[in-house]
Amino acid sequence: MKWKYKIIALLAVVLIVVIAVVWLVRQVGQTEVTVSVDEKIGITPEQIVSMKSIGEWEFLSIADEELVDTTRKGMLSDDHLVRIYYGTVRLGINMHQVAPHWIRTMGDSVDVTLPKVGLLDRDFIDEARTRSFYESGKWSHSDREALYLKAYRQMLRKCLTAENLNNARQSGEKQFRQLLQSLGYEHISIQFEN
Repeated sequence: MKWKYKIIALLAVVLIVVIAVVWLVRQVGQTEVTVSVDEKIGITPEQIVSMKSIGEWEFLSIADEELVDTTRKGMLSDDHLVRIYYGTVRLGINMHQVAPHWIRTMGDSVDVTLPKVGLLDRDFIDEARTRSFYESGKWSHSDREALYLKAYRQMLRKCLTAENLNNARQSGEKQFRQLLQSLGYEHISIQFEN
């Protein structure tokens, strides 16, 4: 008799296990995976802080060299000083100067107002590369400083032109447009402050 109860109990356990397996197989077979796309686009505060923390953003650099000379009249002979100055003028924006609400989003549109494009570094002459081309007579430190300032003004006049500023703005707009498109925006408006 004991064997009868053991066999019945064993059959009941096997039957319960079979029913559980069949039920699990049906449940897994009915499971479906769905993929949904969130069409909402938004720039997070972290991304805005990240863009602002870039600091200076260079859009155009212009390498220049200037040959500058000066002459000092003397009783018996004239003194001449001719020097060559090399520099790189960098144009762009400083992201620390963006105004409040400089970026506004709505759906797949974004409106950006960037600071005015200008000179990024006022110390653009590479003094290590500066060399005397011709020198006769004795020249003081203040004479050399005056020549340096003359070269500085010439480089600014030559490089800080309306055309170069416009090229820098176009380059900046292109770079920002690519950045915002990579974030998923389709309608992008970019202006620079005047």
